[in-house]
Amino acid sequence: MDRTVVITGASSGVGLAAAEQLAAQGDQVVVVGRNPERLAAAVAKVRQAGNGREPGQFRADFESLKEVRELAAHLLETYPKIDVLANNAGGMIAQYRKTVDGHEATIQGNHLGPFLLTNLLRERLAGGRIVNTASDAHRSGRPDPDDFTGGRGFRAYGGAKAANILFASEAARRWPDITSVSFHPGVVRTNFGDGTLTRLFYRFAPFLVTPEKAGALLVWLATTPDLVDGGYYVGHDPKAPASYAADPVAAAKLWDASAAAVGI
Repeated sequence: MDRTVVITGASSGVGLAAAEQLAAQGDQVVVVGRNPERLAAAVAKVRQAGNGREPGQFRADFESLKEVRELAAHLLETYPKIDVLANNAGGMIAQYRKTVDGHEATIQGNHLGPFLLTNLLRERLAGGRIVNTASDAHRSGRPDPDDFTGGRGFRAYGGAKAANILFASEAARRWPDITSVSFHPGVVRTNFGDGTLTRLFYRFAPFLVTPEKAGALLVWLATTPDLVDGGYYVGHDPKAPASYAADPVAAAKLWDASAAAVGI
């Protein structure tokens, strides 16, 4: 099946590995990344994996909602159908900072930006699938729908990953024509985070999962026919997240607050 698959955060790590694997299967892959040089290198790898088929590409930084809107406009203009949206962009930010939109950078890059993109593409995704890269790090924090300006470090990251899970479950309730899931990719050996110690950990810790293995899980979630809609996957099985990441009342409140924060 020739699917159109959009992968954000696809210029390295899990996203790039999944993009290469999907291209090798014959899918039309759209590679989205923040860094122009890494994006260009990723596009070359995906092209090679796809036996010369030209992947789509777009540079966007999810810490700018303007750039997220520009990405959505490009996708809507270019692709009449999007079969899979993999919301994989994000990361852990060592030092506190606000984005140009006034939100804390971790929650915007990991949740508000993907939330906006998905909502803007909603009609184009009808009959398709949304795969959100979450993490078991969600157990270390919870999102505050009343305040997207606070938090820092690992707790902020945990809260953002809990938001990914809540978003997937609420999307499944609100959009029954789209399958929506989230997953824990494992602790992946990749270029992750922006602090020196964080980067060293995610490159050299001995128990890390390879990007190829985590990417294969993303591919499985993007392509396998029978998934638990709204489920949080660890490996090939849905698992119960932390109780606050499984609360439908909290999910609905987060959705409404997120919509207000991004202006939709």
